[in-house]
Amino acid sequence: MPSPEKKIRYAVVAGGQISQQAFMPGIKQTNNSELAALVTGDPVKADKLAKLYGIKPWSYEQYDELLKSGEIDAVYVATPNFRHAPFAVAALEAGIHVLLEKPMASSVEEAEQILAAQKKSGAKLMIAYRLHHEPGNVELFTRARNGDFGDLRSFSSTFAQNVAEENSRGHNGYWGGPVPDMGAYPLNAVRNLFGSEPVAVHAVGTKAKDRGFNFHDTVAVTLLFPQERTAQFTVSYATASAENFTLVGTKATVEASPCYMFAPSMGIAYREITDEGEKEHVFEPVDQFGNETQYFSDCILNDRDPEANGEEGLMDMRVLAAVERSLETGETITLPAASRSRRVEADQALHLDPAEQPSEDEMISIIPQSK
Repeated sequence: MPSPEKKIRYAVVAGGQISQQAFMPGIKQTNNSELAALVTGDPVKADKLAKLYGIKPWSYEQYDELLKSGEIDAVYVATPNFRHAPFAVAALEAGIHVLLEKPMASSVEEAEQILAAQKKSGAKLMIAYRLHHEPGNVELFTRARNGDFGDLRSFSSTFAQNVAEENSRGHNGYWGGPVPDMGAYPLNAVRNLFGSEPVAVHAVGTKAKDRGFNFHDTVAVTLLFPQERTAQFTVSYATASAENFTLVGTKATVEASPCYMFAPSMGIAYREITDEGEKEHVFEPVDQFGNETQYFSDCILNDRDPEANGEEGLMDMRVLAAVERSLETGETITLPAASRSRRVEADQALHLDPAEQPSEDEMISIIPQSK
C-alpha cells in the first residue's frame, strides 16, 4: 500500500496486555497510523516500552498536558473498563480522536457522557470492535443481513477462558468481569447478524467455590429480539477455553469457530449446513488490531464517521446493563425498542498481514490474564 502524506499519531493510554500484545505491534502493519506516545503509571513500562517503540512516555498526571501538546492526533484507550470514561471524555473535549476499547464504559450514564463529549467537540470516536474489519465476520454479517441463510431464528454461543484472579479483570466487580469483557463479542455478533436490537434480557450466574472472583464468573444470558428471534450465550472466567456460535435460519445453519479471538496464525472459520450439504469457509489470519486502526485513521483523514461509533457502543452498553440488573433481581428486563442507523458493510473488511506478537513472558510488567 502506498503511504498517505499524513499519518495519524496515536498515544496508547495504558500499557497492559492488550496494548503490548496486539495494538502496539498491529499499528506497524498500517500505512496511515503511527505510535507517538505512551501513557502509563508504571515507570518500568514507561522506560522499556518507550525505548522499544521509540516513543515518548507520559504519566497519567501529564495526560491533559499531552492532549494539548500538539504531539498526537488520537488516543487508543485500553485502561480497565471503569477508567474508560475520564480518559475518553478528556480527549474528546480537547479535540483529540478516540479509539476506545470495548465495552464503551462501566455504565450507560458514562457511555452517554462519552457520546455527548464527542457530539459537542466533533472529534471522531470509534469503539474498538475489531471484528467489524475481520473478513470472516464481515462476510457473515453481510450474508446474514442479505438473507443468504433464510429467515434467522436463533443464535447460541459460548465464549470462555480461565482467568487469573490476580489480573485486573479478576477483582473489579461486574464491569470488570466476563459479561462486559467476553459477552460483548457474542452480543455484538448477534446484533449484527440479526440486524436488530433486543427487547428483553434474562440472565443467571454462578460462582465457582474454588475461585476468588467478586462477581458471577459464569453467566448464561437469554435475549429476545423482534420477529420472534431468540439468542443465548454463556461466558465464563473459570473454565477451559471455548469460542463458538451457531446461527440457525430457515435455509441454513451456520457453525462458527474460531469466531472471536485473534492470533497471528489463527483465521476465522465457519461451516454452512444446508439440505444440499456442508460448505467450509476458512479465512486467512489478519491483523485485527491493525485493521481497525487503519480503518479509523482513514475515517479521520477523510472526515468520515466510523461505523462502530458511539451509538454502536451504547447499543451494547444498554444490554450489558440489563444483564447486570437481571443478575441482581432474577427478573427478565424489558428494553425500550431501539434501532441502529448503521450496520457493518462489506468494504469494511481489511486484510493486513498479522504482526508478530510478544508472548506473555516477553511483555513488560503485566499480570497475565490466563491462569
